[in-house]
Parts: sequence; C-alpha cells; structure tokens
Amino acid sequence: MTHYDYIVIGVGSAGCVVANRLSEDPDTTVLLLEAGNPDTKPEIQIPAKCINLLGSEVDWGYFSEPEPCLNDRKMFCSRGKVLGGSSSINFMMYVRGNPHDYDHWQSLGNPGWSYQDVLPYFKKSEHQQRGISEFHGVNGELSVTDILSPAAASQRFIDACVAMGYDYNLDFNEAQQEGAGLYQLTVKEGKRHSAATAFLLPILQRPNLIVTTGALVTRLLFEGDHAVGVEYLHKGMLHQARVNQEVILSAGAFDSPKLLMLSGIGDAKHLQTMEISVVADVPGVGQNLQDHILTCVVQAATQDVHPAITSNGIEAGLFLHSEGNSEPAPDLQFFFGPIQFLSPCYTPADFGFTGAVSLTHPHNIGSVSLRSSNPSDSPTIQMNYLQNQADVQKLVDGIKLLRQLFQSNVFNDFRGKEIAPGTDIQSDEALEAYIRHTCSTVWHPVGTCKMGTDPMAVVDPELRVHGIEGLRVVDASIMPTITTGNTNAPTIMIGEKAADLIKAEGRLQGFPNRLNVHNPMHLSI
Repeated sequence: MTHYDYIVIGVGSAGCVVANRLSEDPDTTVLLLEAGNPDTKPEIQIPAKCINLLGSEVDWGYFSEPEPCLNDRKMFCSRGKVLGGSSSINFMMYVRGNPHDYDHWQSLGNPGWSYQDVLPYFKKSEHQQRGISEFHGVNGELSVTDILSPAAASQRFIDACVAMGYDYNLDFNEAQQEGAGLYQLTVKEGKRHSAATAFLLPILQRPNLIVTTGALVTRLLFEGDHAVGVEYLHKGMLHQARVNQEVILSAGAFDSPKLLMLSGIGDAKHLQTMEISVVADVPGVGQNLQDHILTCVVQAATQDVHPAITSNGIEAGLFLHSEGNSEPAPDLQFFFGPIQFLSPCYTPADFGFTGAVSLTHPHNIGSVSLRSSNPSDSPTIQMNYLQNQADVQKLVDGIKLLRQLFQSNVFNDFRGKEIAPGTDIQSDEALEAYIRHTCSTVWHPVGTCKMGTDPMAVVDPELRVHGIEGLRVVDASIMPTITTGNTNAPTIMIGEKAADLIKAEGRLQGFPNRLNVHNPMHLSI
C-alpha cells in the first residue's frame, strides 16, 4: 500500500492552494483526490459561459430538502465537481469580505484569524492587475483583474447609485467596503483563472505531487483516534492510501461534513441511526450551515446590452447598511449585470438587465446530514432560508431600492418594462410572496465544520478536527460566520493560512518522510 506525507481530499479552491504550498518541498509527497474530472470542458474558460455550467456534468447538482419558508421549494445547491471545484464554475467575483468579518472570527475564540492576521494571506495569493499596495499583492498565482469591457448599462447602475447619494467605490477589497463600483474578477487574458489554473496546472510536473481525478473518497481510515489514510473508489475499484503526516479534507461545506460522518465523526445519535460506528462524538459536524440568498428585479432593455464574452455577466455592485443596521459590516450586497436572471415562471425579453439584492448576514442557519451510509448518495441539505421576518423585510426594501435606481434618469435610454416582479406587484405583502416564490441562493454555503473551542465547534483555530489526530478540514466549511460577500477569495485565503499551519506543525513535530513517491503518471484520470 502506498504511503504519502499528505493526502488532500477535494481539489477545489482551498485544496489547490494547500497542494501547491505543501509540495513546494520536493521531499514532501502529496496525493490529491478529486471526485470530478479534469477541467477540460471548454465553457469553463469562457467567463460569459459561466451560467451554462450550473447543473452541468461539472456540477454536483445538489438540491436542498423542501424549504418550509419558500413554499416547500427544493433549492438548487450548485457545487463544482471538477478540478478547481466551485472556482471552475462560479461567477469569478473576487470579494474578500469585510475586515470586521475576520476580527469577529477572532473574537469568537479563534486567535490568529483577525483581519491583520489574514490580510497577508490574501496578498500572498494575488497577482493584482492594479499593482501592489497596502491591501494588494502582485507576486501571487491568482490573477485579479478589472472587467475588460464592462457594459454601458453597468456604468449607468453605478451612476444611479452615486446620484442617490451612495459613495463611489473603486475597490471593495480595501479598507472601505461600502459604496458602488465594478467588481474585479479572477480572470487572466480574458479567460477564467480558477484555483486549478492558478495553483495546480503550473505544478503538475512536480514528481512528488500525484493528482487522481474521478476518485470518490468513501471513508477516512483510523487507528484509534488517529487518521492514517483514506479509502476511495476509482474506475470501479476500491483503493486505500496511507498517510505519514495528515489527511486534509477540502471537499466543501456539503461534502466535508458528509465524509466526516461517513467515517464516524459527528453527532453520535445521528451516526447510530445510520449504523455507522462512532469514532468521535462531534455534534457540530454538519451544523451551522450558512448561505447568502438573493432576490432580483429584471428590467427589459430597449437595446442590446449584452456583456462581452470576457465578462461574467455580473459587473457592478453596491454594498450598504440597511436602515437600522448598526453593525460594522454592510448587511446588503447588490449585483447588477446586463443579463436576465429570471425565475422560470417569467418570460425573458429580447434584451434586459438584472439587479439583485443579497443579505450578507442572514439569520438562516441550516444543516447537512447523511441520507444514508452509502457514499454515493447525496447529503441531506436543509438551508432554512427566510425563517426570520426581518430578513424578508430587508429583501423587500432592497427591491424597492433597485426599482428606484432603475427609474433614475441615467437609465432613460435603456429602460423598458419591468419583467420581474412586474409593476402589478407593489405592496410589501405581494413583494414578500414574490420573494418566497422566486428567490435564489448565491451558492455560498459555509460553516458546517466551524472552527472554535465551543461545544459545537468541529475544528480548532489550527483547523484540526477536535478529538482526532492527523486530520484537518480546510475549506469554507470552517468559517464560524459567513463573510460579507462572495466566498471564493476567503476560501483561497483559508487554504493559504492552513498550509502555513500544517508546515509549522510538521516542523514542530519533526515528522519523518518515510516514503517518497516519484510517479511519472502524476495525473490519473
């Protein structure tokens, strides 16, 4: 049986970074296991085609259970099933969140996670088109760029925001997040720059790095309370691989808790109902699921406003505090794009544009649990969206603000009729019904293996699973609270910081590299 120093499960945003950093040492062997396939689908590289990837063969295509506050709708929960994970199918928006997000993490009992602690890791990954600054780096692998040819309608949205008194914001990732401006994207030379393209593709020739795609990990292997390896399915055969140092679980907010539970780590009562032997009773596994939710206003356009092929279709945005919000971070994020993002119950116009409002810190707390003990079965996902009436009212008010912005004079030569919600839907009650019937997730699930020291924490501040040796979780599931905005950049940061934590522990413990693997077939498809 082959041994590796590290085994990384899930080659997504965090997993790619961890693999890159750990394999920098030629004497450290790293095995990456990815259930999806290589990122060869042509649409992955074309920013304007990103919406076509949702629900495709490179998407796990998960659905929630019926959501009781959304008319029992099952919400589509997109997750990347491909090298690069969700960074290969997302909308490529580079948003770090608010500095307060990370200071709050530290205040919850996670030393080393303040904004000043994590900022160097954001900068380390980044190759910022605008150059180096207090907030940005230029020596990293990840290309962060301005939109090449933003649509005229996107600039009109910013103009409308400024005319209403909101600040213009050139960069949402500096000290001030509030205001209106254009988003930056993880795009290089007009093509998607996923975590796989940035961190993995350039290092595939390292002989100490083995990447196996189409490998579904079925369980972790333990000797007592020590993780010693993994079992996985590949081409219909069951394999095992052993680890000298650590197993690193980077399968995401749905699949990381699923694999922990399949392996006997989780709430003991739940595991027993699934007839799974309990390795560690960690009741927080799969709990604390958080996500952003949005609702849209879609406007017909009187002329073609389509985005360029190098655009992700969502070009402009606005962060703001709603009335009465006294928290340091904005609680509303707005998106604008020259596309029609419509519920199936509406008919699109020939041309149109969309404004969306999202809650950055909604009250909904959901969970992930096992559907069965079969690793091939999808997890049971309960999001619990919009159980809090205050969240609903914020979305209602957001729709009203979008309508005001779209009625601005700057849109006079673009504006057609309102497609959704439609001018017949005006009262708060009617808008609430519209929201519950049509709202969507922003596909930012986090928190299901949260870090901390409280009884419901799954990992400690060094991301080690409580009660288990040799096992860490490194992905968005470790977030104790969701960040203010899109979650891909924070997940890459988590990968960067985790790599340093892992390296530091390896040096501290003086782990021997008992077996080096030099395998010319370093990518197994």
